[in-house]
Amino acid sequence: MFTHIKHTLPEITNEIKAKQRETEDDLKDLGPTMPLGETEKMQLLWNMITDFIQTYKNTISGRYDNKRVMNSHGGKAELSGGAKIKMSFYGLYQEFD
Repeated sequence: MFTHIKHTLPEITNEIKAKQRETEDDLKDLGPTMPLGETEKMQLLWNMITDFIQTYKNTISGRYDNKRVMNSHGGKAELSGGAKIKMSFYGLYQEFD
């Protein structure tokens, strides 16, 4: 029995280390931890709302955040929302300039 444990222990240790790395990567993807204090929670919520509003305004007005578009499309830049509509109008009415 001791030899069986001796032979399987390195494999078990490697599996545990691999799972630990995978879990740490998942935690990094989730981002920073939630704040504990009420003031920090309120600041986080305020920042999230402000970012959402700014993104919404940019989408409606035809501006877009290149980094955000690149990340959401796997590195391929595409226009979306108001920016796509704006470019369509420019293309449509370009001949009338």
